[in-house]
Amino acid sequence: MVSFEYNCEMPLRLSLKHKVWLQQVVRKEGKVTGDISYVFCDDAYMLQQNNAFLQHDTYTDIITFDECVGDVISGSILISADRVAENASKFGKTFENELLRVVVHGTLHLCGYKDKSESEAKLMRQKEDESLALFTEMTT
Repeated sequence: MVSFEYNCEMPLRLSLKHKVWLQQVVRKEGKVTGDISYVFCDDAYMLQQNNAFLQHDTYTDIITFDECVGDVISGSILISADRVAENASKFGKTFENELLRVVVHGTLHLCGYKDKSESEAKLMRQKEDESLALFTEMTT
Protein backbone atom coordinates (compact mmCIF):
# COMPACT_ATOMS: atom_id res chain seq x y z
CA MET A 1 0.00 0.00 0.00
CA VAL A 2 1.22 3.49 -0.86
CA SER A 3 0.22 6.30 1.51
CA PHE A 4 0.80 10.05 1.69
CA GLU A 5 0.90 12.01 4.95
CA TYR A 6 1.11 15.79 5.15
CA ASN A 7 2.73 17.44 8.18
CA CYS A 8 3.14 20.82 6.47
CA GLU A 9 1.55 23.20 3.99
CA MET A 10 1.75 21.86 0.44
CA PRO A 11 0.79 23.61 -2.81
CA LEU A 12 0.01 20.18 -4.27
CA ARG A 13 -1.43 16.99 -2.80
CA LEU A 14 -0.72 13.67 -4.41
CA SER A 15 -3.64 11.43 -5.39
CA LEU A 16 -4.63 7.95 -6.52
CA LYS A 17 -3.01 8.47 -9.92
CA HIS A 18 0.32 9.06 -8.17
CA LYS A 19 -0.10 5.89 -6.10
CA VAL A 20 -0.81 3.87 -9.25
CA TRP A 21 2.24 5.41 -10.94
CA LEU A 22 4.56 4.56 -8.03
CA GLN A 23 3.25 0.99 -7.96
CA GLN A 24 3.99 0.73 -11.69
CA VAL A 25 7.53 2.03 -11.13
CA VAL A 26 8.08 -0.68 -8.50
CA ARG A 27 6.57 -3.35 -10.79
CA LYS A 28 8.76 -2.18 -13.70
CA GLU A 29 11.79 -2.82 -11.48
CA GLY A 30 10.64 -6.41 -10.97
CA LYS A 31 9.61 -5.80 -7.37
CA VAL A 32 6.36 -5.97 -5.38
CA THR A 33 4.84 -2.99 -3.59
CA GLY A 34 4.60 -3.47 0.16
CA ASP A 35 3.89 -0.59 2.55
CA ILE A 36 5.46 2.65 1.38
CA SER A 37 4.71 5.78 3.37
CA TYR A 38 5.60 9.24 2.04
CA VAL A 39 5.66 11.88 4.78
CA PHE A 40 5.79 15.50 3.65
CA CYS A 41 7.24 17.90 6.21
CA ASP A 42 8.95 21.26 6.58
CA ASP A 43 12.68 22.02 6.86
CA ALA A 44 12.65 22.22 10.67
CA TYR A 45 11.26 18.69 11.06
CA MET A 46 13.54 17.32 8.35
CA LEU A 47 16.62 18.85 9.99
CA GLN A 48 15.61 17.31 13.30
CA GLN A 49 15.22 13.88 11.67
CA ASN A 50 18.47 14.22 9.72
CA ASN A 51 20.29 14.96 13.01
CA ALA A 52 18.56 12.18 14.93
CA PHE A 53 18.91 9.36 12.41
CA LEU A 54 21.90 10.24 10.24
CA GLN A 55 23.85 12.63 12.50
CA HIS A 56 23.82 15.18 9.65
CA ASP A 57 23.29 18.79 10.70
CA THR A 58 22.19 19.86 7.22
CA TYR A 59 19.01 20.45 5.32
CA THR A 60 18.02 17.82 2.79
CA ASP A 61 15.07 17.21 0.51
CA ILE A 62 14.64 13.49 1.25
CA ILE A 63 15.48 10.76 3.72
CA THR A 64 14.57 7.18 2.83
CA PHE A 65 14.13 4.53 5.51
CA ASP A 66 14.44 1.13 3.83
CA GLU A 67 12.26 -1.61 5.31
CA CYS A 68 12.35 -3.91 2.27
CA VAL A 69 12.32 -7.66 2.62
CA GLY A 70 13.46 -9.49 -0.50
CA ASP A 71 11.55 -8.17 -3.49
CA VAL A 72 8.81 -6.58 -1.36
CA ILE A 73 9.42 -2.84 -1.37
CA SER A 74 8.52 -1.15 1.91
CA GLY A 75 9.73 1.89 3.78
CA SER A 76 9.15 5.41 4.97
CA ILE A 77 10.21 8.37 2.88
CA LEU A 78 10.46 11.84 4.43
CA ILE A 79 10.31 14.75 1.99
CA SER A 80 10.85 18.40 2.83
CA ALA A 81 8.33 20.53 0.94
CA ASP A 82 10.54 23.56 1.68
CA ARG A 83 13.55 21.95 -0.07
CA VAL A 84 11.39 20.82 -2.98
CA ALA A 85 10.12 24.38 -3.48
CA GLU A 86 13.61 25.87 -3.24
CA ASN A 87 15.10 23.30 -5.62
CA ALA A 88 12.27 23.78 -8.11
CA SER A 89 13.06 27.49 -8.20
CA LYS A 90 16.81 26.87 -8.35
CA PHE A 91 16.52 24.42 -11.27
CA GLY A 92 13.75 26.27 -13.15
CA LYS A 93 11.20 23.49 -12.65
CA THR A 94 7.62 23.53 -11.45
CA PHE A 95 6.92 22.47 -7.87
CA GLU A 96 5.02 19.45 -9.22
CA ASN A 97 7.88 18.31 -11.45
CA GLU A 98 10.44 18.58 -8.66
CA LEU A 99 8.10 16.91 -6.17
CA LEU A 100 7.50 13.95 -8.48
CA ARG A 101 11.24 13.61 -9.11
CA VAL A 102 11.97 13.52 -5.37
CA VAL A 103 9.09 11.11 -4.66
CA VAL A 104 10.27 8.65 -7.32
CA HIS A 105 13.89 9.14 -6.20
CA GLY A 106 12.95 7.72 -2.79
CA THR A 107 11.05 4.88 -4.44
CA LEU A 108 14.07 4.02 -6.57
CA HIS A 109 16.27 3.96 -3.46
CA LEU A 110 13.91 1.36 -2.01
CA CYS A 111 14.25 -0.59 -5.26
CA GLY A 112 18.00 -0.75 -4.69
CA TYR A 113 19.39 2.19 -6.63
CA LYS A 114 22.12 4.29 -5.00
CA ASP A 115 23.47 7.73 -5.85
CA LYS A 116 26.76 8.10 -3.96
CA SER A 117 29.16 7.68 -6.88
CA GLU A 118 29.04 9.55 -10.17
CA SER A 119 28.00 6.42 -12.10
CA GLU A 120 25.29 5.57 -9.53
CA ALA A 121 23.96 9.14 -9.66
CA LYS A 122 23.86 9.01 -13.46
CA LEU A 123 21.87 5.78 -13.43
CA MET A 124 19.54 7.17 -10.74
CA ARG A 125 18.85 10.26 -12.88
CA GLN A 126 18.14 8.04 -15.89
CA LYS A 127 15.68 5.96 -13.84
CA GLU A 128 14.02 9.15 -12.53
CA ASP A 129 13.61 10.43 -16.09
CA GLU A 130 12.14 7.10 -17.25
CA SER A 131 9.73 7.11 -14.32
CA LEU A 132 8.63 10.70 -14.99
CA ALA A 133 8.05 9.79 -18.64
CA LEU A 134 5.91 6.86 -17.46
CA PHE A 135 3.83 9.26 -15.35
CA THR A 136 3.34 11.55 -18.36
CA GLU A 137 2.26 8.57 -20.50
CA MET A 138 -0.21 7.45 -17.85
CA THR A 139 -1.81 10.87 -17.38
CA THR A 140 -2.10 12.11 -20.98
